[in-house]
Amino acid sequence: MLSDLQTAALVSREGSIDWCCFPRFDSGACFAALLGTPDNGRWSLAPAGEVREITRRYRPQTLVLDTVFETADGVACVTDFMPPRNDVPDIARIAECREGTVTMRCELVLRFDYGRIVPWVRTTDDGWRAVAGPDAACLRTPIELHGEDYTTVAEFTLSAGERVPFVLTWYPSHRDAPAHVDADESLRETEAYWRDWSGRCTYDGRYREAVEQSLRVLKALTYAPTGGIVAAPTTSLPEAIGGGRNWDYRYCWLRDAALTLGAMLRSGYAEEAEAWRAWLLRAVAGVPADVQIMYGIAGERRLDERELEWLPGYEGSQPVRIGNAASEQPQLDVYGEVIDAMLRAREGGAPALEQAWSVLLATLEWLADGWRRTD
Repeated sequence: MLSDLQTAALVSREGSIDWCCFPRFDSGACFAALLGTPDNGRWSLAPAGEVREITRRYRPQTLVLDTVFETADGVACVTDFMPPRNDVPDIARIAECREGTVTMRCELVLRFDYGRIVPWVRTTDDGWRAVAGPDAACLRTPIELHGEDYTTVAEFTLSAGERVPFVLTWYPSHRDAPAHVDADESLRETEAYWRDWSGRCTYDGRYREAVEQSLRVLKALTYAPTGGIVAAPTTSLPEAIGGGRNWDYRYCWLRDAALTLGAMLRSGYAEEAEAWRAWLLRAVAGVPADVQIMYGIAGERRLDERELEWLPGYEGSQPVRIGNAASEQPQLDVYGEVIDAMLRAREGGAPALEQAWSVLLATLEWLADGWRRTD
């Protein structure tokens, strides 16, 4: 998983980005091969020929991913990352030859609206542009690109020490394309960001490396503008292959977020706890009886559920759903989890807020009778 703290991308073991939603976690996917086929959108960057072995790892204390491909002629590495966002989201990929000579192949299939919409693509001096409705994207690379069957393709050969960057940027189609991103400079900044964040971890036990990695994943699921925390970056991955229990988890469950908050606080991350408390107070504002078990990442209450019939589903698991009708279910335990999370935030150093206290009092007053409801 790559993340810019507003959305995420999933990279397969073979070097293909098979899932990504722009510009938010809950936006329409532009790469949806995870729930269908490559024709539903993906971005592959890997050796053109046979690969003997693939290994991959995050760089220490970061979410910068190195995928190493060993071939008969040499060794190549693809470095993938998403810079913490300033204005618009970027996915950067750097192909590098470490030994010998390797011919690489890039295949980019961009499909907006969960793999349904084929954009209008045109080449530019530094790559290409793609536009469809409100969505636009630009790919910048020094490598020459061409089209094959609605796929953008590039094939190039690297010798030891040579490297080639690719930067894909989403932006609203009514705006001009954003400024060029220097991939190497952005890589340094992204590594520095994650190492600085990881260095704030106060856990000092036997499993520090595993705890740090888990905390980075939780941080990566945080929507920075609001402080909301999504349960997962995906929708419709099945509970059982071939089954129909396929739900959209790109939303904020109060129960899950309270558990995440506890993990963050125990490891020294009070800033995230304070941001989540602010999100919570906005999300639940109103009548205590109307508190939901889950909300959108900005606190949205309506998460209307529908099925996407054009996607075959993960390993044929249908239906594919977006939205989540569970947002309308009453589940009384959520009140206790909210109160517990507010307590944890205070104990973790979050300042006292009159609004937070008022919300707690109103919640307890309602619970005096409300606990009798059927959930």
